[in-house]
Amino acid sequence: MIAEIVVSVLLVLGGFFGLVGSYGLVKLPDPMTRLHAPTKSATLGVGAVLIASLIWFPARHGVLTWHELLITLFLFLTAPVTGYFIAKAHMHLGWSRDELPRPAPGKDWATFCDPDKESLVDRQARN
Repeated sequence: MIAEIVVSVLLVLGGFFGLVGSYGLVKLPDPMTRLHAPTKSATLGVGAVLIASLIWFPARHGVLTWHELLITLFLFLTAPVTGYFIAKAHMHLGWSRDELPRPAPGKDWATFCDPDKESLVDRQARN
């Protein structure tokens, strides 16, 4: 009984987050703000559904499966990275260097660096 209530709450919560993510994707004004809707709320929605599934099968059938846990971990690791790459591509293709906030002194945005210049990784490898 308690497991069914927890699973039900997680499914409703997951559906709510999915709805908020879909609404934000459609209604937010520009690509950078629209990016937050699916990467944040939809990730939490799918994560809640997967955690509900992770609770349901051992409680109802007595079978513990790790598939849902692995899918949840994969989702929580890959969705933010994907959002980051999409944001960097949007910065590179849609913004000029003057529109971005100034980086720290002596640094530059990696997106706008000269490819022939020595990178921070190259400098650390040399030292």
